[in-house]
Amino acid sequence: MDGFIADPDTYVDGPPHEHFDVLRATEPVTWVDMDGEPGYWAVLRHADVVHVSKHSDVFSATEGGVVVENLDPVALETMRDMLLAMDPPRHTAYRKPIAPEFMARVIARLEDRVRGVVTTILRHADEQGPELEFVHDVCAHLPSQILGELLGLPADDRPSIHAMAERNSGSQDPDVADGHERGSAAVEMAMYAMHFAASRRQIGPQGDLTDVLLGQEFDGRLMSDVDFARFFVQLVTAGNDTTRTMLSSGTLALLQHPDQMATLRANPSAIPAAVEEVLRWANPLHYFRRTATVDTRLGDVDIAAGDKVAMIYTAANRDPAVFSHPHEFDVARHPNPHLSFGIATHFCLGVHLARLEGRVFFEEVLQRWPGLELSGIPTRQRSNLNNSLKTLPVRTA
Repeated sequence: MDGFIADPDTYVDGPPHEHFDVLRATEPVTWVDMDGEPGYWAVLRHADVVHVSKHSDVFSATEGGVVVENLDPVALETMRDMLLAMDPPRHTAYRKPIAPEFMARVIARLEDRVRGVVTTILRHADEQGPELEFVHDVCAHLPSQILGELLGLPADDRPSIHAMAERNSGSQDPDVADGHERGSAAVEMAMYAMHFAASRRQIGPQGDLTDVLLGQEFDGRLMSDVDFARFFVQLVTAGNDTTRTMLSSGTLALLQHPDQMATLRANPSAIPAAVEEVLRWANPLHYFRRTATVDTRLGDVDIAAGDKVAMIYTAANRDPAVFSHPHEFDVARHPNPHLSFGIATHFCLGVHLARLEGRVFFEEVLQRWPGLELSGIPTRQRSNLNNSLKTLPVRTA
């Protein structure tokens, strides 16, 4: 197998769904070559992705990290201290103290605040005029502001933190990287977080998530400023990018399917199911990596200890064995067991917040802008990891 799936250029014109369809049917665990380093096994079927996710003793997030490119030793050690790259029991020990802050009933209390943020964003967008670049003029502001409030970040700092988060995950696209070296944004974010943690220790508790992170024991000890910085980089990067992508990709999907948009305008109670379909149809991340810790077998393929294994959510979410008419965008799809939040140990900690943000956002956008339409050609981020729009030109009236 050539390196087509691994090449970031492959995704500039959209995910290669036809290619995935062929491989899923003929070679569902397929070898992908990479330039300059060992390749990896791409896992394309829904059931196989679930299997890999549920067997962290065989398929480790810690061993090689969660991206298919091999990291240098320092970067790998840093990633291993992030929740997304921890295996049990360490993952469990770090997740347990903060999980209560993200429970459904806790997040539900944020609805009025989220709605207030959304309406303010949309009002400011109206003041800019009818022509908008929707990704950054609108969608990017919601996760940035909500995460900023949860962590107690100064309002003036939030735009620069968001920019760092976008560069951190979008380094494969020269427009997003903007001349910065790969990894520099993560370093900048970590330095900011360490200074923020140090100042918070001096100021004292403010009743926010930062208090929880600095005041709870994780795996038997309190977080150091460095520990906080690593958690901060993961939380802010993931929370900003994936939510921005969900909102912008969902808006584009609705604009491309006006009948579905009309359905939601007529029946806003259908929006929660529509958010799930957006996540299936345009999953924010193409994959996460695992590394085999022992010789094993997946389907009819032998996988050796040390091999890279990539769970391709973009393919699994359109597996015809699970989803009828998988390439149709159907806001009423039920059931919808998409894998965009992961499954098992690494099921997304922020799932309830993401769903709340998505529901409120689309409720307000569809009500406010009945004439919303595309005003140009959207562009996509060059990335084999992020399934993201780079620009989305729209006209609100």
